[in-house]
Amino acid sequence: MMRLSCSRALSALVVTGLLLALSPAALAQTKNYTVKSPDGVTIAVQESGNPDGAPVVFIHGLLGSHLNWDGQINSPQLQRYRLITYDLRGHGLSGKPAGAGAYIDGQRWAQDLASVITSSHARKPVLVGWSLGGVVISNYLATFGDENLAGAVYVDGVIELKSEQIAPHPQVYQDLNSPDLRTHLDAERAFLSLCFHTPPDAITFERLLANAAMASWDMQRAVQSMSVAAAYGLGRAKVPVLLIYGAQDALVQAKPTIARARALDPKIQSMLYANSGHAPFLEEPARFNHDLSTFINAASPR
Repeated sequence: MMRLSCSRALSALVVTGLLLALSPAALAQTKNYTVKSPDGVTIAVQESGNPDGAPVVFIHGLLGSHLNWDGQINSPQLQRYRLITYDLRGHGLSGKPAGAGAYIDGQRWAQDLASVITSSHARKPVLVGWSLGGVVISNYLATFGDENLAGAVYVDGVIELKSEQIAPHPQVYQDLNSPDLRTHLDAERAFLSLCFHTPPDAITFERLLANAAMASWDMQRAVQSMSVAAAYGLGRAKVPVLLIYGAQDALVQAKPTIARARALDPKIQSMLYANSGHAPFLEEPARFNHDLSTFINAASPR
């Protein structure tokens, strides 16, 4: 009788262990590590989700970090995928080299992304780039091609730094370059406020503001002149590409930007979220996560 009870107890422990191993909470355990870019910048990388799932690499926008993607990393719907985030150079926990030279050349940002993909051994990932992250994807495509990718998603992504695509906020961008601390920080708050049609809760906004305060000042000055190889990158992509934009975007002019992307590649698909601003993944996370999951399932190799 004692032997039978022990056997049942052991079986129960095994079953419990298996359930825990497969639970979303267990899958969501984050793995943190760093990789080196070819020019020596340390890039902070984070992984969660299913390590055996289709890989997805999330690329945040200007003044952000991997924390921008909390609504995706913590989504039960997306836990089936291998979720990889990283902090762009000059942002978050990544290196912040001095001088404009580390930021103006778009190829450096592309090489950072390539280093993340290579070091993580992500096979045929889907790239998801928000805002400035769209520039990173285009420069990656121009530099490395798309043979090692399954697809790309531009989320209110910058296609080109041109006046017909970028909404004019000259004072905000000028003040981001101010040497005066108060002016600089107020400009970061103004920039973040422009990201949303539906503002996030106060705690989330404060965290985003703290993200912005961590960003390199040299990067903020230089990135406005960053090289963008959209025609040679996005325009030559053979993998599926999806654009998800908020119709109320106050930073990127959605319809002209989508039109320009389609002029570069008529096969591009697009979705316009009527009630979102510049950050639909934060403003309408359930819808965004569903649409992203649908795209990943269609694009990723079986």
